[in-house]
Amino acid sequence: LLFGYSSDGGEVKVVDLACGEKLPKEILAALEDESVTKLAHNASFERVCLSRYLGYPTGEYLNPEEWKCTMVWSAYMGLPLSLAGVGAVLGLDKQKMGEGKDLIRYFCVPCAPTKTNGGRTRNLPSDAPDKWDVFKKYNVRDVEVEMQIQQKLERFPVPDSVWEEYAIDQEINDRGVRIDGVLVQNAIAMDTEIKEELKTKMQELTALENPNSVSQLSGWLADNGVETDSLGKKQVKALMEEVPEEIREVLRLRQQLAKSSVKKYQAMKNAACSDGRARGMFMFYGANRTGRFSGRLIQMQNLPQNHLPDLAEARALVRQGNLEAVKMLYGDVPDTLSQLIRTAFIPREGARFYVADFSAIEARVLSWIAGEEWRMEVFASGGDIYCATASRMFGVPVVKHGENGELRQKGKQAELSCGYGGSVGALKAMGALELGMKEEELKPLVDSWRSANPNIVRLWGEIERAAIHVIKTKEPQQVKCLRFTYQSGFLFIYLPSGRKLAYVKPRLGENQFGGTSITYEGVGGTKKWERLESFGGKLTENVIQAISRDILCYAMRTLRCCSIVMHVHDELIIEADPRVSLEAICEQMGRTPPWTPGLVLRADGFTSDFYMKD
Repeated sequence: LLFGYSSDGGEVKVVDLACGEKLPKEILAALEDESVTKLAHNASFERVCLSRYLGYPTGEYLNPEEWKCTMVWSAYMGLPLSLAGVGAVLGLDKQKMGEGKDLIRYFCVPCAPTKTNGGRTRNLPSDAPDKWDVFKKYNVRDVEVEMQIQQKLERFPVPDSVWEEYAIDQEINDRGVRIDGVLVQNAIAMDTEIKEELKTKMQELTALENPNSVSQLSGWLADNGVETDSLGKKQVKALMEEVPEEIREVLRLRQQLAKSSVKKYQAMKNAACSDGRARGMFMFYGANRTGRFSGRLIQMQNLPQNHLPDLAEARALVRQGNLEAVKMLYGDVPDTLSQLIRTAFIPREGARFYVADFSAIEARVLSWIAGEEWRMEVFASGGDIYCATASRMFGVPVVKHGENGELRQKGKQAELSCGYGGSVGALKAMGALELGMKEEELKPLVDSWRSANPNIVRLWGEIERAAIHVIKTKEPQQVKCLRFTYQSGFLFIYLPSGRKLAYVKPRLGENQFGGTSITYEGVGGTKKWERLESFGGKLTENVIQAISRDILCYAMRTLRCCSIVMHVHDELIIEADPRVSLEAICEQMGRTPPWTPGLVLRADGFTSDFYMKD
């Protein structure tokens, strides 16, 4: 509708496309000129929209290497991702106009036809000239705010290596991944039908009008002598173990009805482009504390796992639309559909998926930075870190599926819970009690893990002391390969890759235990900009996850020519000719970056005709 721009820092101009104006020839040329850098906030939006405007076919887009994004720049500095949020935190002279949302809703979204509006389904500039003038001012203001962000952050440049990673991310988003439309369509139809059946069955058992209602079902349970303050997944599972069979059946149906993960099929259907591929699913620097990726549209970062031994067979039945067979063979249809979600991603015709992931990447990076030599030796020899940890904790040999094998689970629980300063609460949060561990053995488990890993425990303290010293004195500090500095209201932690983590307006305070606490400003659990508290273990976690992210990006750079279509946490999914060597891909992915000398990496993988968790 409108195209607002500034060239070389000059006056902001608006091209009123909706009213017939055209982009100037020099601007059209600049969009495709590789020597011209284009900047925007959430630049992928502009780049994709302009590619469509310029007539590029589906799957082809303007070259991302020519673009830079002030949203990524803001995220790199630990600032909010939204234009309004960044403007507010930086205290810019000009702020994003608050009227924008209403104007976007008015002009950019279809409207309901009414007598008053003459039955129209779109609001055009001629329908509200005054609003349209404000909309154009809003367009100008956005560009002005973006330019001010660039000016404010110019003394904190994003490294070229990060812009290269951004270009690779955009290439992956542009490439997209193929969706199995038949599977998706039939899964949605099956889910709709089975949910109706389950609802009818629950109505028969409870006589409730809407058994899906939490308040109605809670009331019914109370009438039947079962009091509960929540109908969450964990609470229902616990209740099912202590109630009579007729109530257990209602709760079982409730669990099936509440399976929300199948909504991802609808998200896939909505996201698929005209060529059947879903694009734009990965958000670069979505987690701005560490720089890790986050998900958009289908949310790849939280896909349900698959445990069905005959995944291909179950998948074939859903593709056929054979609901009766799925019921008969698998019983719980929503759970089966949930487990098949990953398999809706398929390679292009004539190709296979090569799925490769790092083995225990965070545990390896943590061991390497802390200098925990015995752990490094376990990784170098190809050993099992959970068995080795349990063996060191309990002083006996532990072999997976062998001698003292039952202790491996405790070693695993301790590894996953204790690496960043976690204690009993962390073990509980990771499900230790559900796995059969007793309350009284949790604290000794934490103590055993810490005594087995003294260098890691020491690292938490060193990182915390360094951060406190820098905030207090503004003097730089070095811990292992990490450098801590303070500049212009930011605490920076420089990583081995050359990238840095940023903490906005750090301060020292007092924590709940009477010790010194570190606080900074950021987006918290409430999704609002607020003051957050940190400590040595948490800062260590930030650092380890950030370095692990850098290693993944290094692997992406190495395998850039191999048609990466997805990445999930520490895993890459490549679409390639079946003749490609899996061993070669894993070997390339497991290459140690030059900035992590001595780190032992390993990547394992498999090939498949659809995506799954091996």
